[in-house]
Amino acid sequence: MSNEVLSPAEMGEADRLAIAAGPLDGYGLMQRAGEAVAAVVLARYPAASRVHVLCGPGNNGGDGYVVARLLAEAGVNVAVWAEGKQKAGSDAARASEACNLPVNHLNDFDTTEGEVVVDALYGAGLSKYLSPYADAASGISAAEKVPVVSIDLPSGVSGETGQMRGYFDAAVTVTFVRKKPGHLLMPGRRVCGEIIVADIGIPDAIVDQLKIEAFENTPELWLRWYFPRTAVDAHKYKRGHVAVFSGGPSSTGAARLSALAAARIGAGAVTVLSPGNSMQVNAGHLTSIMLRKADTIADIDEFVSERQPSAYVLGPGFGFGDKARDFTLRLLAQEPVYDMQRRIDLGGIVLDADGITAFRDDPAALFEAAGRVGAPPLIITPHEGEFGRLFPDIVGDKKSSKLTKARAAAKLANAVVIYKGTDTVIAAPDGRAAINANGAPWLATAGSGDVLAGIVAGLLAQGMASYQAACAAVWIHAEAGRRFGPGLIAEDLPLALVPVLRELIESQPDLR
Repeated sequence: MSNEVLSPAEMGEADRLAIAAGPLDGYGLMQRAGEAVAAVVLARYPAASRVHVLCGPGNNGGDGYVVARLLAEAGVNVAVWAEGKQKAGSDAARASEACNLPVNHLNDFDTTEGEVVVDALYGAGLSKYLSPYADAASGISAAEKVPVVSIDLPSGVSGETGQMRGYFDAAVTVTFVRKKPGHLLMPGRRVCGEIIVADIGIPDAIVDQLKIEAFENTPELWLRWYFPRTAVDAHKYKRGHVAVFSGGPSSTGAARLSALAAARIGAGAVTVLSPGNSMQVNAGHLTSIMLRKADTIADIDEFVSERQPSAYVLGPGFGFGDKARDFTLRLLAQEPVYDMQRRIDLGGIVLDADGITAFRDDPAALFEAAGRVGAPPLIITPHEGEFGRLFPDIVGDKKSSKLTKARAAAKLANAVVIYKGTDTVIAAPDGRAAINANGAPWLATAGSGDVLAGIVAGLLAQGMASYQAACAAVWIHAEAGRRFGPGLIAEDLPLALVPVLRELIESQPDLR
């Protein structure tokens, strides 16, 4: 699957397996990598007055020497810069010897408009500050209109975490085989520029041996096998019933946003469960969405017995006292709704906003309830602050990536975790995880998360499993916001889902 994401360690293992399998050895792979980068430079910058190739001490630098040699052979004015020699006997040393161009010391590096820089200092495995090359990076950043082509990752960006320790700001990053977490996780993602994944001769069969469980969140991950298909004989309850809990009279809008999103994404029926003192407020704003009073657990039990909803949203505008905890634990004590026709469990509980904060003093109670055998699936949707309230020990680990933290939280919570942000990570308790990369700044608006919670619940109600529903919801939500663009407010999002949803449905392959 081309949207797999390889950690630096997994990429190293892929290299090892490929070399062992042949026909390419390590030097052969280096040659292929250099060829890919040189081709990009020639195609993108044919008018460059000079190409500076900055070579580091390891294999990334070796790739750079190959690039320099190939560009020089193509007639390009090339300058090579390094601080020292490669390790004797290494593939990088072979590449530097074959380059046969004069090597200038990095301390003297300078550039000017009209030139291009190839950043071959450090690759995805960097785990320290960029020094002594930070001055070179700063010089390029200060120069006007000097594009940088980075090999593997912009030097200074960790391939594991996306954190930056002094960095190059690339116009293009050429990586190999698959993307790395650092290409997708912030803040590294914003300095990668356009990312090109080049084939250097490592076949998919090698990657398959690694049993990768991290992915870039794209429709390839969930559209073909998991996305809902509406049958010609469908009626509204066949398309799932979502219940959304409303807050008090002054905070009802968030629940209505979730409810409308659940309906727009395809749930056949949606009910807002409202406190008695909010019924009139909600009734004045709802048309196709049903309304039901729910002040107590007995009210919930009665509603569930009568209507058997398959998915719930609890938290948006709800308030985070005892009521939120009690309602959540009661829902988790139920058995999932079973679809006899499709032979699957439907639905689950989406816990958002105040529903998450309600457990800040006793998160173990939530995690234990979610881990009960037979409990309905739980999906938690925390932003950074809410994540810290539920998982203080995990968020405090400064060395771990957002991907690692999301996976640890999902395992601890016995829940799918949507760790929100510009680089939202979706993680399942079994270790699967996806990094979302199609987000847009327009989504940073009040109520956007309420819409996301409703989309997740709407997909759950239609039969998507919790992890796939979370992945699909995050991507669709982000895509709708990206296409709408500047001026987006949360009220726009449910309707903005329609063209995205239509394209997905029309592109679904026929599985007959």
